[in-house]
Amino acid sequence: MKLRFHWAFLLVAALVPVVGLFVPAARSLGELLRPIFIMAILALGLNILTGFTGILNLGVAAFMALGAYAYAILTCDIYPFQFGFWPAVMLTVLVGLLAGLMLGLPTIRLRGDYLAIVTLGFGEIVQDSLKNMDVITKGTQGINPLPGPTFAGYMFRSETYAPWYYLFLGFLALVVLLNRNLQRSRVGRAWIAIREDELAASCMGVNPMKMKLLAFSLGAAQCSLAGALWASFLGSSGEPGNYDFQVSIIALCIVIVGGMGNIAGVLLGALVVVGCNSLVLETFTNFLKAHELISSTNVYTAPGNWKYMLFGLALILMMRFKPEGLLPSRQVKAELHPHEPPPS
Repeated sequence: MKLRFHWAFLLVAALVPVVGLFVPAARSLGELLRPIFIMAILALGLNILTGFTGILNLGVAAFMALGAYAYAILTCDIYPFQFGFWPAVMLTVLVGLLAGLMLGLPTIRLRGDYLAIVTLGFGEIVQDSLKNMDVITKGTQGINPLPGPTFAGYMFRSETYAPWYYLFLGFLALVVLLNRNLQRSRVGRAWIAIREDELAASCMGVNPMKMKLLAFSLGAAQCSLAGALWASFLGSSGEPGNYDFQVSIIALCIVIVGGMGNIAGVLLGALVVVGCNSLVLETFTNFLKAHELISSTNVYTAPGNWKYMLFGLALILMMRFKPEGLLPSRQVKAELHPHEPPPS
């Protein structure tokens, strides 16, 4: 297949606003795709750690929160300094890079469940710190309002979705290109070697600690970028509770369902998981309400309230019947099915 899935995905996505000029349903689809692009960037950052390097990180929501609040502090007019959108985004990526480095340095020698617990605790610490540092972060109120991005003198407005759409799609394309080049580089091959067998990789001259630290930093930088884009999209940093453990679980679901270690699989996973949440469940709920099949006051009958149970069930089924994901990478598929003949 000459045109790979991730490039085909980006190409088709770029045509959605154009089709929306003639088909109103495509416009609605375009509005739903914007948060999918942001979650795909978040999941691609996690994929560097979990997919490429084999490190289970349960605290990516913390890096997303740091990115959102760093961007808000750098752009909101209640602070003594206001950077534009583009400098603020670059500084936010740098904040995420440093945060990943600071977390990785004392914990990089941990493995398996111990490292997962540390990242989980880091996520809770960041969330509680943002709530308690109300002098800087405004506590549970969040930082708002935030100015919209500007490009070549044009100010982005909330009522026009196409500029926002192409802005997020452009960032997603850049992240995909970066991850693709990293995967094919010497660094990416070192990450995959560590994932397959860390001892064998170290015997072949790979420095596991250095490569893991690099994965932590680059993954955190991409997650912070997702947080900055999310804050610009909302026009607010949101309250710290928006970046809880559930966000990390959704990102992990995207990586596992789509295919660990595969960039195209992560894009497909974001489309399936976030699309199911924002499109399928919402449409199904509106259908049931329109036909008076459920009550708006009964929380147990609303399908949206069962979404995390559905995500957990999807993870169980994926681990049981297709552990390599919907669109697995060749290395992961060969590892899980060593006796299958290679594809022709």
